[in-house]
Amino acid sequence: MRSATLALLVACAAGTVSAQQEVSTGTGAVLRGLDKLTGHVEDITLENGGSYQLGRLTIALDECRFPKGNAVSDAFAFLTIMDEGEAEPAFRGWMMASSPALNAMEHPRYDVWVMRCSTLSEAGSNETESSVEE
Repeated sequence: MRSATLALLVACAAGTVSAQQEVSTGTGAVLRGLDKLTGHVEDITLENGGSYQLGRLTIALDECRFPKGNAVSDAFAFLTIMDEGEAEPAFRGWMMASSPALNAMEHPRYDVWVMRCSTLSEAGSNETESSVEE
């Protein structure tokens, strides 16, 4: 019984280690904002530490991370989104590009979601990392 429990613990620990993925930090992020009343959609490019005004919202990007070598998929960004006149953030936390509903901002008028991370290879270019790599 003791050896079976030990084997199970070792197997679980090994699975945890192999499930971890190397990540890189982007220079910024590309977000998309939607005004639900007007239907206006806007793509927003932010540098890490930067902010942007979208209607009544101020969107601040702390950091964007992505699986090493693939800034386009599974990006996740730490955002603080403040609504004008409110003391508490409308959203503060990690938002993931591949699962926007997992940790979504709940706001009656606006939606904001992460599209991808920006990288140094994109400086001065509008191309995505996936189209730059061959």
